[in-house]
Amino acid sequence: MGLVIAAGGAPVLPNFGSGISACERNNGLFCWHWFTQHWSSTFAPALLQHIVLVLIAVSIGFVIAFSLALLAYRVRWLESPIAGVSSLLYTIPSLALFQILVGFTGLTRLTVEIGLVSYTLLLLFRNIITGLREVPQEVRDAARGMGLTQRQILTRIDLPLAVPAIFAGLRVATVTTISLATVAAIVGINEGLGVPIFDAIQRVNFKTEFIAAAVLAIGLAWVADLLLVLLQRLVAPWAARRRSSLVPRAVVRAVTRRPRPISTVRGA
Repeated sequence: MGLVIAAGGAPVLPNFGSGISACERNNGLFCWHWFTQHWSSTFAPALLQHIVLVLIAVSIGFVIAFSLALLAYRVRWLESPIAGVSSLLYTIPSLALFQILVGFTGLTRLTVEIGLVSYTLLLLFRNIITGLREVPQEVRDAARGMGLTQRQILTRIDLPLAVPAIFAGLRVATVTTISLATVAAIVGINEGLGVPIFDAIQRVNFKTEFIAAAVLAIGLAWVADLLLVLLQRLVAPWAARRRSSLVPRAVVRAVTRRPRPISTVRGA
């Protein structure tokens, strides 16, 4: 692939073939014609790869963080060690972490996923455990007095009340992962929207390719955040409608529909 040469003799942009417009020749701010021509061959595959990378990382990270949070919720002394390890992983610069992982797993998708999952753990673990810890104790006591078991209290009381905090962590982790996934291209892993971004930088800063990939990454983050907000409203509609109430109606029904113990039924 050759370069189009400006009048002064300096390379301006890659020669992508015949029919180059004046915008492309002058490396304009954004050449819509070039973008549409390369949507199916460059940007659509990169966008799809980026979505897959993020979905895998966030899903695996959520499963791990959720399991660790439940364990720490039951065994309190485990919270500090788990938070410490996840904080340590989060502080490692992404470029350095990807470069270290390449030595063990090579230039593969596994390398990217290990790094991305590592960065989701702290965000998700902290929010899940915080959501569980902030459930009012009087609500648990009322549920226990109505005869609910520990497992029923967890599934019917603790987790429903922790949904807003869990989704808050999930939103931050998702947007962060979308951003970090673009860094993978710098270490030679050719997947995701980072590939056209890094490619544009290498090719004498071709503005259209850089801006298009960057806008797609920003748009993907915005759409993902919006979808998570909508999903939260479906899962916990009470969080949006009844912000002033500590206990949603669904939780109240879960407690009150349990039969009271015999000792509380018999009166004097």
